[in-house]
Amino acid sequence: MKCVKLSLFALIFMIFSCQEKAGNSGKDEVVEKVPSSPFDKAEIIKKAEKFMNMEVITITSFSSERSEGGIHDFYSEGDYWWEDPENPEGPYIRKDGMTNPDNFTKHREAVMRLSEISGALGAAYRITGEDKYVEELKKHLVAWFVDPETKMNPNLMYAQAIKGRVSGRGIGIIDTIHLIEVSQAAHISRASQVWSEAEITGIIDWFSQYVEWMTTHQYGLDERDNGNNHSSTWAMQVAAFSTLTGNEEAMDFCRKMYKEVLLPEQMDEKGGFPKELGRTKPYNYSLFNLDAFATICQILSTPENNLFSYTTEDGRGMKLGMEFMYPYIADKSKWPYPQDVLYWDNWPVRQPSLLFSGLAFNQAKYIELWKTLDGDPQVFEVKRNTFARNPVLWVSKVNL
Repeated sequence: MKCVKLSLFALIFMIFSCQEKAGNSGKDEVVEKVPSSPFDKAEIIKKAEKFMNMEVITITSFSSERSEGGIHDFYSEGDYWWEDPENPEGPYIRKDGMTNPDNFTKHREAVMRLSEISGALGAAYRITGEDKYVEELKKHLVAWFVDPETKMNPNLMYAQAIKGRVSGRGIGIIDTIHLIEVSQAAHISRASQVWSEAEITGIIDWFSQYVEWMTTHQYGLDERDNGNNHSSTWAMQVAAFSTLTGNEEAMDFCRKMYKEVLLPEQMDEKGGFPKELGRTKPYNYSLFNLDAFATICQILSTPENNLFSYTTEDGRGMKLGMEFMYPYIADKSKWPYPQDVLYWDNWPVRQPSLLFSGLAFNQAKYIELWKTLDGDPQVFEVKRNTFARNPVLWVSKVNL
């Protein structure tokens, strides 16, 4: 142990602190069951270095003639909507699970790129404390959220539009799941002297406005009440963004929503998600929703209110959900439901539910499996459905 560098000890300490915060029995039990840090410092730094000196690109760099919004408005199109072969000029028709390759995706790609850059730089700053990573992060975040020439408007009025049907929909809010690590990177780096007060205040103001829109506009209310993974990721986003903005009221609402709505209405007595298992990509959707549940718990758990250990009266909770899904992550061939119609061979990857639950429940097997999986998937559909790519950002909250 004497040859281990101090920075690695710091990482392990953060993990232990996270467990104590989440209400686990103490450091000794964690040491026994999870003997080492799951994180590789060299890997984290290498990933961040890849994103140094990257060109700043925001949504203002791309536009679609089909969008009814302006240059600062995010625009995307419904994934599963296609041209009607019997009426090519008419409204699009739906094919569940089948993504239309002709959709406009440039704004989605730009947000995902921002997430990858921000998450990697934020993670490197967390483990090194080096301001050079914040300097690089600042360029992107100021362009996206502060600079009036390049910033994105803090709403999703034109997301997941459908040609001939709607200019935007509430379910488009799922497109900003990739901003959760952007907001967390801003949150953990906000004490750095790299930021000016105007810059960090501008970023916080943007996310405050976006949460206000998500929680008051009809599109936001529609997404909140959707009833499946859309509701889960709505709560996850509000929780993450409110961590940055300090909106305790919104965080309390999400805790209550998790306990009283998400768990009892989405998880069955076995730990599965019937509304996801009934889709054309049941494996992907089950992983996705479980990741959202775990990330909600990771963001919102406190010593007094541990969402990981919370169960409904009939026993539904994160522990049950992980016990249901873990065997099929470990060995997909055991999956007893239909295979996904697309991208079956590309899952699983490093699902954050494995790591977060492994730490919360002192389950080394979850963490060891997580370490063996692909941590940097490049298939667009997989990247689109992953959001906590840099879990070192989340393992210990920064209280400022």
